[in-house]
Amino acid sequence: MAKVDPLLTVLKLTKDAEEQASLQLRTAQLELQRRQTQLKALQDYRLDYMKQMELQQGKQISASYYHQFHQFVRQIDNAIVQQVNTVQEALTQQQHRQSYWQEKQQKRKAVELLLAKKADAAQLAEQRREQKMVDEFASQQFYRKSRR
Repeated sequence: MAKVDPLLTVLKLTKDAEEQASLQLRTAQLELQRRQTQLKALQDYRLDYMKQMELQQGKQISASYYHQFHQFVRQIDNAIVQQVNTVQEALTQQQHRQSYWQEKQQKRKAVELLLAKKADAAQLAEQRREQKMVDEFASQQFYRKSRR
């Protein structure tokens, strides 16, 4: 029965960890996009609301309508500030996940490099054994011919 190289087990584990980190990164990227989209929607809504008020200029509006308008704009501004904060949190999380994924990727590549070096060393050792056998065979042939 062939002996399984422990490095192959380590490689499988590092690949699994990298894949998991990749999924977490993708989730963080999607969450960042979602939050950015929500922020853009709030900003667009505020802009549209301000344009509606512009259209009211020159028309007579009540003081209570004007007060409600400014109160609503403040609420939208507060929502925008909160959303900017959630976008920043999502960006930080995405950057953290990016670093984590890169770390896992580097570990996988290091294990693959070790396996490649180990395979190269084994191949070189096999070539040397084969060369030694060929040399011994040639020596024996030469010895037999010279004894005749």
